[in-house]
Amino acid sequence: MVRDRFTLDFDPDCGDTALSDARHDIVIGRWQGLRELLRATGPDWLSRGHRVRLLAQACASSSTAESWLAAEPHSGDALVLRAATETARAFNLAIAAGRGVAIDQHRIDTAVLACLQAADAYPDDPTPWISLISVARLYPSGVRRQELARWWDELHRRDPYSVEGHLQILHYYSSRWHGTHGLMYDFARDAAGVAPPGCALPVLVQYARVEEYRYALDAAKGRQSSVGLAEHWSNDGAASDVRRTWQRWFADRPRGAVAPGELRDLNYLTHAACHAGLTDIAGPLLRIQGPRATRTPWSYTGDPDKQILKWRKELRL
Repeated sequence: MVRDRFTLDFDPDCGDTALSDARHDIVIGRWQGLRELLRATGPDWLSRGHRVRLLAQACASSSTAESWLAAEPHSGDALVLRAATETARAFNLAIAAGRGVAIDQHRIDTAVLACLQAADAYPDDPTPWISLISVARLYPSGVRRQELARWWDELHRRDPYSVEGHLQILHYYSSRWHGTHGLMYDFARDAAGVAPPGCALPVLVQYARVEEYRYALDAAKGRQSSVGLAEHWSNDGAASDVRRTWQRWFADRPRGAVAPGELRDLNYLTHAACHAGLTDIAGPLLRIQGPRATRTPWSYTGDPDKQILKWRKELRL
C-alpha cells in the first residue's frame, strides 16, 4: 500500500526552496530577492552555479536582471546573472530557429561580451566562464581552439571539478555541435580519471552516452526503426561505465542527501543503471534519490514518471 501512494517530485529547483522563493520574485519583477539569494550563496560554486542557471532561465523572458543591473550597475552578482540570462536568451532563439539555422551573431556576441564583463566584475567566480563556454557552441563554426582552451583554463583554475563546466565542454565536443562521439567520450573519461573520490565528475560518461543516444535518434528519424539502439544502454561497455561511476562517486561518499545542484547528475546515473539492468546499483541509487527526480534524461527514453515508478516496483522499493 505504501508503494502505491509513492509519488515523484519533479521540482524544477530540485528541492532548493530558497531558489524557489527567489524565482517567485521574478514573476512580479522584483530583483531584491535575487540579490539576497546570491549574496547568501557566496562562493559555494556548486550551489551558485545551480541557482544562477535556473534564475537565468526564468529571467530570460523578463527584464528583472536588467532592472537589478540598472539599480546596481557595479554589482558582480547582477553582472553574473545578466551574463547567464543573455546566454539563456541566445539558446532560446537557437531552439526557436531550429537546428541548422543560424541565429543573429550579434545576439551571440552580446552574450559573450556580458560573460567577459561578469568575469571582470567577479574574478573568483567560475560561473561566467561556464556561460561563456556554453554560448561558444552557438557560433556556426565554434570558436578558435586557442580561445576555447583559454576559457577552459580560466574555469578550471577557479573550479577544477565543476560538473556543469565540464558538461558544457562535453556538449561542445559532441557530434551534435563541434566534435565527434570519440572526442566527447575521450574528454569525459579523461575527466573521470582525474576526479577525486566522491566527486561527481565520472557521471560525465553517462552524459556522453545520452548525447550519443540523442544523436542516433535524430539520425534515425524517418526510418522504420532505430536499428542499433536496442543495446545502447545495456552493452558491456555501458554497464562497465556505470559500475566505474558508481565506485568513483559513491563508494567512499557518505550516503546522505544529494545537494540540489547534484540531483540531475544523480538522475543520469540512476537512469543508466536502470537501463543497463544493474539492479545491485540501481536499487541503492533509487533509494538515495527518493521521490526527487529530474525529467532529463528519463524523457529521452519515455515518460519519466512511468519509468521511475516501474523500476521502483521491479526492485520492490
